[in-house]
Amino acid sequence: MASHKTKTPRYPKSHLVAASGIAAALSIFLLVIPTTDVEAKKTFVQLELDPAQLQSQVTAAAELDNLVSDTITAASPLDLAKPIDAMQAESATAVLQALDETPVAVAETIAPQPTDWVSVTVAAGNTLSVLFSQIGLSSGTLHSAMSSKEAQRFTRLNVGQVIEFKLDEQGDLLAMRSKINDLETIRLDRESGKFKFSKELIEPEVHTRFASGTIDSSLFLSAQRAGLSHNLTMQMANVFGYDVDFAREIRKGDTFEVLFEELRVGDKTVGSKNILAARFVNRGKTFTAVRYTDKQGYSSYYRADGTSMRKAFIRTPVEFARISSRFNPGRRHPVLNKIRAHKGVDYAAATGTPIKATGDGRVVHVGRKGGYGNTVVIKHGQKYQTLYAHMVRYAKGIAPGKNVSQGQVIGYVGMTGLATGPHLHYEFRINGAHVDPLSVKLPASDPIAASERTAFLALSKKLMANLDQHGDTQLAMLQE
Repeated sequence: MASHKTKTPRYPKSHLVAASGIAAALSIFLLVIPTTDVEAKKTFVQLELDPAQLQSQVTAAAELDNLVSDTITAASPLDLAKPIDAMQAESATAVLQALDETPVAVAETIAPQPTDWVSVTVAAGNTLSVLFSQIGLSSGTLHSAMSSKEAQRFTRLNVGQVIEFKLDEQGDLLAMRSKINDLETIRLDRESGKFKFSKELIEPEVHTRFASGTIDSSLFLSAQRAGLSHNLTMQMANVFGYDVDFAREIRKGDTFEVLFEELRVGDKTVGSKNILAARFVNRGKTFTAVRYTDKQGYSSYYRADGTSMRKAFIRTPVEFARISSRFNPGRRHPVLNKIRAHKGVDYAAATGTPIKATGDGRVVHVGRKGGYGNTVVIKHGQKYQTLYAHMVRYAKGIAPGKNVSQGQVIGYVGMTGLATGPHLHYEFRINGAHVDPLSVKLPASDPIAASERTAFLALSKKLMANLDQHGDTQLAMLQE
């Protein structure tokens, strides 16, 4: 029995060309025209590719076109009796099957990413609520972000301050930060649905700097021209304040030289710290100052020879106050209406006015003390003692056994105890006996301790020589 071989049907060349054209057109249509929102996004992203990426995508498209052609060729022979729409449908099905089996690498590169930091500059009248609204964040997000006490620092805004926000792909707050100054940046980060506060601190470098000037109109203008900040000028006035009356005794032609600590971050000056050494010439008389820190960590200023720069006590414990009652052993008490010695000085001042310790010492009493009301008593060495009465409240940290420094706030003016109005009652005692605080001769502070004298004199000699060297260099530059 003769066998019959099945022959592959042969189609006219014009039909094959038409079929190839339809397949190619359909493959381009499917590649270029998006059919869903996702495909539309893919097409948009592909348009953003750089030249190298674009060439890669063109090559991939050509390979995909060949795949489509092979798929159509390998399929069942074309039935030219079918309508052209039916042939397109079959071709489309074949192409879609091929696409389903072909991985698309582009999808991984266009996954949504969190946005970059968005900066908002604080304008006059802005609140944090306004800034949140500007970038589309709700009041609920604001409440959640500001839930901790530390985060409340973000609500204290200054005009010109920059707040940066970072949002996730859904537009929700991911993090925020703000540079408070050159040394500190605060931020919030969302972690497990809650916001965590943190701050970044930069430790500046400390450099020694020299400045000098001659007074021709005022100390502050001359100091400013010399490069001293307001704080450094005030520090210099305080250092020499026991020897020079800067309000009444400054004269044209007075000079100053200062060695101080300057704070820098890179090439930028971000502040200053302590005056290390200084020389001030007032009406022809020269005053010197050297800062020294002893073995216990206590820092103070001394003259170059080691004697103290300051008196052991300041005269007045309350600023901007008037004397309402002086020291008087035979005064009639205004409340008790009988003769009772007034063993101190009364300073009338508004309730809440700060009260300062008049000298370094140790607190020996804090609390109610009969007619004195709320009272603080400070012992200064073995010989002196001061008392501060009628306080409305005590300063934070003031307690028996605590050391305080001259000028430190220890409480606030009030009218507790036997008082007819808000004022401070201040007493000064020497070896237990009351003396008039306004007329007593105030002692000078102790000189440098004998055990520290050798180390101090070595430092003093070095710093004074540094002042001389800088001064000579500057004078030579002026003469040139």
